[in-house]
Amino acid sequence: MNAGWVNRVFREDALAGMARIPDGSIDLILTDPPYNLGKDYGNGSDQQSVEDYLAWTQQWIDAALPKLKDNGSLYIFLTWRFAPEIFVMLKQRMTMMNEIIWDRRVPSMGGSTRSYSSVHDTIGFFVKRKDYYFDLDAVRIPYDAETKKARSRSIFVGAKWLEVGYNPKDVWSVSRLHREHPERADHPTQKPLEIIERMVKASCPPGGVVLDPFMGSGTTALAAKRTGRNYTGFELNPAYCDIIESRLAAPEPAPAAKKRKGANKAAPKIEEGTA
Repeated sequence: MNAGWVNRVFREDALAGMARIPDGSIDLILTDPPYNLGKDYGNGSDQQSVEDYLAWTQQWIDAALPKLKDNGSLYIFLTWRFAPEIFVMLKQRMTMMNEIIWDRRVPSMGGSTRSYSSVHDTIGFFVKRKDYYFDLDAVRIPYDAETKKARSRSIFVGAKWLEVGYNPKDVWSVSRLHREHPERADHPTQKPLEIIERMVKASCPPGGVVLDPFMGSGTTALAAKRTGRNYTGFELNPAYCDIIESRLAAPEPAPAAKKRKGANKAAPKIEEGTA
């Protein structure tokens, strides 16, 4: 694959940049847009009025969805505060397959005294049509030896699921990245690579293309690179672009899944937008 927009992260606004991506060329949209909770990303994207935030969300959804292939999928990270409204936007255009709860494993301390402490993010999994790409075997979780032993009766002998593992379900308990975590970059809302790689391996074929309109610290691009997929995306903050470039250039352990012949191995680049 040698398209000029593939395996590139562009330093520009996604609404402008997505215009250069051909319609029907993306296998998976995987994105963690601003939650509008007032965080500082170096711009005002997370500090809008509710009305403006939802209008902006509708704008980028309208720009992004035509880029998906007919069998493509979308994962979107959201806060519970706006998930209902944004899910409705997407359900008017796509089929919702799951609401995934990411349990961040936040310690039981601190928080509000007038409501329950929020310790999760909401993830929506949407598809364009019924024959969407989905490789469950690539993301199954192995059973431990004790469980396998308990399923040793004859009715379980030869059962594929017992050997390859179980479906990850829709509650994912994965610790948030603490300050001392070796994976942690200087970004306030960085998502764990474990979660992003699961989505990429399940919903983008090897050699396919993942689009992230809001790259942040570049975890989507890194997950794509590690698993033999291609990526493209956008990030406005120059400091975050530097982080992305550094993470993509750093040596990484080989992914568990073997890359298929033809996967793009081009060197990563951060480029100014030219739309």
